[in-house]
Amino acid sequence: MRVMCADATADETIEQLTSLGHVIDVEADLKAGDLAGRIRGYDVLVVRSTKVGADVFDAADRLTLVVRAGAGTNTIDTSAAARRGVFVANVPGRNSIAVAELTMGLLLAIDRRIPDNVADLRGGRWDKKTYSRAEGLYGSTLGIVGVGDIGMAVAHRAAGFGITVQVVGRRGRDAQVRERLDELGVVEVDSLEKLVSSSDAVTLHVPSNAETRGMVDATFLGWMRPGSVLINTSRGDIVDEAALLAAIEEKGLRVGLDVYADEPATGRGEWTSALAQHPNVVGTHHIGASTEQAQRAIADGVVEVITAFAEGQAMNCVNLTPARLGAVTLSVRHLDRVGVLAHVLDLLSRQKLNVEQMQNRVFEGGEAAVATIDVGGNVGADLLDELRALDHVISVSVTTL
Repeated sequence: MRVMCADATADETIEQLTSLGHVIDVEADLKAGDLAGRIRGYDVLVVRSTKVGADVFDAADRLTLVVRAGAGTNTIDTSAAARRGVFVANVPGRNSIAVAELTMGLLLAIDRRIPDNVADLRGGRWDKKTYSRAEGLYGSTLGIVGVGDIGMAVAHRAAGFGITVQVVGRRGRDAQVRERLDELGVVEVDSLEKLVSSSDAVTLHVPSNAETRGMVDATFLGWMRPGSVLINTSRGDIVDEAALLAAIEEKGLRVGLDVYADEPATGRGEWTSALAQHPNVVGTHHIGASTEQAQRAIADGVVEVITAFAEGQAMNCVNLTPARLGAVTLSVRHLDRVGVLAHVLDLLSRQKLNVEQMQNRVFEGGEAAVATIDVGGNVGADLLDELRALDHVISVSVTTL
């Protein structure tokens, strides 16, 4: 396949993909709006920070896969990709340790006022009296909003500091996640308000989407204790920055930020932010995932996603429907012979029944197979009889979804 990398790409990634027979072009200097004019002729697009809008999918002639070299896909128009039948995949979990480490670093920096210590020393000022005053983290309570890979990594590290960790309880939580939470002694509370109002520090680890954008608003901030700490290493648009500035002034909140709503899209440049420059804010430059360890892990993940795709697997795809769409599921057990499924699909087509999803798995030995077909519409008794009468069909069963 022909692959375009629209951001700087590790040499190891290029070498691995090239060794697998792919043709790789690195276009790291593309500016905003250039991508649509350069995408023709490429099967795969790999991006990190480059935005991929609907215009890119409209202009593409061969594009079948977009890989986000990271977890968040908010910079990619996944709906436009879905309309064009383009897979969008991510590489989740590979940077979780790096982001968790920075989260803990910000928490420590705020508690011990490390940036101010450094600034005074570099300015020739000694002020042990002032900087000796700190609460300490041991025995404090940390509320984690979002218990994915990063949130869980933060929980592990916070527990090691002797911090009580709490999260919002959720029905149907994955059993493995619940087991890990229990092992760490994580407390589950019954609401976000309870979590925020009973924590000394709150850290955010949620993706940017319609539900989370602006979630840290005046109401959320009103729940926080005076003088408590807010950490955001996820996405800038999760926080209402005007409301946060007001809460800092009114309640003396202390804040650690790695992301900002209007942060520059480039790696270097002039930028002014009332929030980032506030004395109560300890800020970094959106570097949460920027460790060599994390970048190597993400690079390996990109290769894995592309390799799986070349082998017919949609690994980590975020724009396929997560649920079954059809009204009923047909399970057709059949001998693995040429034309069997073609006849099955022909009968469904004649009945104007749309196939929403389909999978065919071959049994060991290659003699028989089973096709699982999600169908939109009603499957009548007559159609079932016709399907069962087809040559090489062993049995047909139907399940209403």
